[in-house]
Amino acid sequence: MVFFAVVLETKLHTPMYIFLSSLSLTDIIITTSVLPKMISVCLLNDIAISFSGCFLQQITYLTFQVTESILLLLMCYDRYVAICNPLRYNDIINPRMCVLLSVFACIVGFLVMLPLTTYASRLPYCGNHLMFWFCDFPTVIALSCLDTTILLFTALSIALLLTVSIAIVITWTYSKIIFAVLKITSVDGRKKAFSTCSSHLSIVVLFYFAHICVYISSMAKNVHPNVVILTSIMNCLLTPFANPIIYSLRNKELKTAILKHFHINEVFISFSRLRPQ
Repeated sequence: MVFFAVVLETKLHTPMYIFLSSLSLTDIIITTSVLPKMISVCLLNDIAISFSGCFLQQITYLTFQVTESILLLLMCYDRYVAICNPLRYNDIINPRMCVLLSVFACIVGFLVMLPLTTYASRLPYCGNHLMFWFCDFPTVIALSCLDTTILLFTALSIALLLTVSIAIVITWTYSKIIFAVLKITSVDGRKKAFSTCSSHLSIVVLFYFAHICVYISSMAKNVHPNVVILTSIMNCLLTPFANPIIYSLRNKELKTAILKHFHINEVFISFSRLRPQ
């Protein structure tokens, strides 16, 4: 809904909303890559998936997880320029560059995950029963006839390197933003500056909290399978569903665009008229 609202509303064709729509589209793809199969497993007991379909799901999921982390970094940089260097904001950040950077984030995510997924798809597999609800990388390669400890360690190291390095940059950037905001003499100015960053910061915290839980459950020994499943569900579904809610609740322009183009207020009005007096 956020993605289409930004596309349809010309007033929202600004750098911040372009990044937000890219983040929303990324969340849609992440959820779509795993949710249909999960529904078919739970409701229809359709527990079969093709070999190619499994690895297509895997590379799609991993690619856009990396893409989302890069987009969060780009959105952080957008807020940094807007607050710390506002006079040059339009010169540094423009809509065309935002679109190109969003596409670049997707390409980087694909190129990072392609070698690992391709190598995993060429391994010999002895088992074909995946004790999980989607084709996650660790659970798939665990079915291989070969020892995949090094491959799993490599994949987790790459994931840790990406998340930690991006987290460090985001933390450093927000420290600069906070110092810049504290220098603003006007109370209203400080509140406005903090409000522009609060939604993004909430999403960053939620994103990294979910990934830390997944990383710990993957590395810990003697962890119950249900714990791993719950953490992966939180990572796959909670974060993508929470992101548009967080931004929609804190952003008046976005709420107005959603109400305008999706006629949500008309639905509520019609419903109220149908209620008995």
